[in-house]
Amino acid sequence: MRALPVGDDALLVETASGEQAQALHAELLRRRAEGSLAVREIVPAARTVLLDGLADPLRWASELTSSGVPPAPPRAREPIELPVRYDGPDLAEVAAHWRVSEHEVARIHAGTEFTVAFCGFAPGFGYLTGLPARYDVPRRATPRTAVPAGAVALAGPYTGVYPRSSPGGWQLIGTTEAVLWDHARVPAALLSPGARVRFVPVGEP
Repeated sequence: MRALPVGDDALLVETASGEQAQALHAELLRRRAEGSLAVREIVPAARTVLLDGLADPLRWASELTSSGVPPAPPRAREPIELPVRYDGPDLAEVAAHWRVSEHEVARIHAGTEFTVAFCGFAPGFGYLTGLPARYDVPRRATPRTAVPAGAVALAGPYTGVYPRSSPGGWQLIGTTEAVLWDHARVPAALLSPGARVRFVPVGEP
């Protein structure tokens, strides 16, 4: 790992993989909960973790880069279940890329337990990991100008659900009526880093 100072009281820790970033995020949350780490925010991304509001960033930079990161512990919370209809306009293209039937795409996707690696892009949007690397798919050559809210999509190693209508270049394989972001809800985001997620099929692909 490599730790880079950001301003006067923040630290950006670069990791070797997404799995290591998730494990580091879990370990930092554990330390904050036990009181051994005083930090205002811990923000994971694809291969980095940002610590904001540190009293002594240089000390933590040395400590974090010289010590190993234990594997992320299993989450005790039950998976969040998202009902999904596998009816996306790119389902056939993903099936061809995977060299399986459309029904098999739905079976594989729904049979996977995902983890929210990090959040971003739009409020409520989580980057979900869990599919084996052989199921990585490229983004669309031409992004759509508008992807509807609730679209279940794939890009690279990630699955995501669009919380609101927005442009996007991910491959759309389904739709859900789950509300990913509700400012009147506490917390507003349904998905948060580290949460487990399962997609539950409704209807037929």
